[in-house]
Amino acid sequence: MWRDHLTEIIVFTFLFLLVSVMGFVAARWRAPKDMAHLDEWGLGGRSFGGWITWFLVGGDLYTAYTFVAVPALVFGAGAMGFFAVPYTIVIYPLVFLVLCRLWSVSHRHGFVTPADFVRSRFDSPVLALLVAITGIVATMPYIALQLVGIEAVLKTMGVTGESALARHLPIIIAFAILAAYTYQSGLRAPALIAFVKDALIYVVILVAVIWLPQKLGGWGSIFDAAEAKFQATAQNPNDGILLNGNNQLQYVTLALGSALALFLYPHSITGVLASRNRDVIKRNMSALPAYSLILGLIALLGYMAIASEVKPLPGSKPGTADANTVVPVLFDQQFPDWFAGVAYAAIGIGALVPAAIMSIAAANLFTRNIYKEYLKRDASPAQEANVSKITSLVVKVGAVACIVFLDPQFSIDLQLIGGVIILQTLPAVALGLYTRWFHRTGLIVGWAVGMGLGMWMLYQVASPTKKHFGGSAFPLSEFGFDTTRTIYVGIVAVAVNLAVAALVTLALRAAKVAEGVDGTTLDDYFADEGDPRVSPGAERDADSAREPVA
Repeated sequence: MWRDHLTEIIVFTFLFLLVSVMGFVAARWRAPKDMAHLDEWGLGGRSFGGWITWFLVGGDLYTAYTFVAVPALVFGAGAMGFFAVPYTIVIYPLVFLVLCRLWSVSHRHGFVTPADFVRSRFDSPVLALLVAITGIVATMPYIALQLVGIEAVLKTMGVTGESALARHLPIIIAFAILAAYTYQSGLRAPALIAFVKDALIYVVILVAVIWLPQKLGGWGSIFDAAEAKFQATAQNPNDGILLNGNNQLQYVTLALGSALALFLYPHSITGVLASRNRDVIKRNMSALPAYSLILGLIALLGYMAIASEVKPLPGSKPGTADANTVVPVLFDQQFPDWFAGVAYAAIGIGALVPAAIMSIAAANLFTRNIYKEYLKRDASPAQEANVSKITSLVVKVGAVACIVFLDPQFSIDLQLIGGVIILQTLPAVALGLYTRWFHRTGLIVGWAVGMGLGMWMLYQVASPTKKHFGGSAFPLSEFGFDTTRTIYVGIVAVAVNLAVAALVTLALRAAKVAEGVDGTTLDDYFADEGDPRVSPGAERDADSAREPVA
């Protein structure tokens, strides 16, 4: 009953309302003269410095779903759940130079989305459209999953009901508030709220990893309890506190594939493009691994929950358990009500920041690469900003609908699919920043083959409850190998994508098929703040993404 959690509810509500007020106030924070421009509403004026960018990008990547899903996976499967830690470490050296080049060329040409860059680089509106649609489709379930984190907290506090409307009403209200202040303040809202969100998460996790081991008999007892659980249940021989021969390949490829996909997501790129200059990005790529330390500590909450003998709350279907409630229940059992309320607020606010950025990024993709490209080519900056605002509302409504009308587990499966989907933009976006060797048609064919293969592989993956789309671990036996090992679908799909793109490129080159005009020049990829070749008017030219540099 909710009355048993009254203190938690009061603390949660107070902090939630506090950041909501900050969201509305953000419209006046670093306020521009004209908010009716996509650079201002969707990218915060491209003026964020080191600290703001660090909190914004960190708050964007480490979400509420991370807070509940990573320890839940460790709770259920053990060592496999730690794949999230190495991939968030590996990614920063990989993207250190890539993102600097993307920022520079976007700064020079006024690009707002990765599809803008692809449109100019390869002179292909079709390829840009595919990149935009891919980004939107991959982002939508990610937004819905932020609601899963909030729902786990509300369920633990007893804020639920019998009917679908009563059960989801708090989430609908929360996202209505989010939609209102995002519509008004744009990217400035999540940037300002990210300070509070990250501070709460750091405090909660550091207190937890100091307090809980003392209550549970030390780290040795925690790991012993986890190992005893996995040996006793033996539901899956691959579960345990150590990896074995069967799941090592899956672990490595999942970590690598997730690393390659992370900064291809539109919301990750949006945070980067809002930076003031290249030095801000360099400093952030050096400092953001600090979040990975916290992520490792968050993952350990799964083992602490095992040692605490946490029982997840019932799932939406009879006889099932909601693994996402593991962490909220752990805090409810082991901490005073007031601190549990703070932890719940950290999870809830941790959903708002990335959800806001994701909806803005999806809206920018629609506005620049679908609306302006195909529906209204002469749209003014004010019209672009207005369409993006409305689209961001539609995206949030769609995310809420996913939770209200679909099984939340289905949204989780969609997120796994989303990683495979967004990886197919790697050749055009990431490699395109370094080379134009690939032919635009080759990239389109490679995208189509990689996407088709990825969907077929995902369709073949079964789970204890589903015959198809049961995860992203593809059994190599399906390819004729005599082994029980599995591999991450995304790695295979993007490798085939690249191979096909290369072969088609060679064929088209031999046939001397036109490649289009590259709208960028070499020095565009090294431009910085204050570059004399960039004028304010050029940056804000609505058509600059489509005009080649002389």
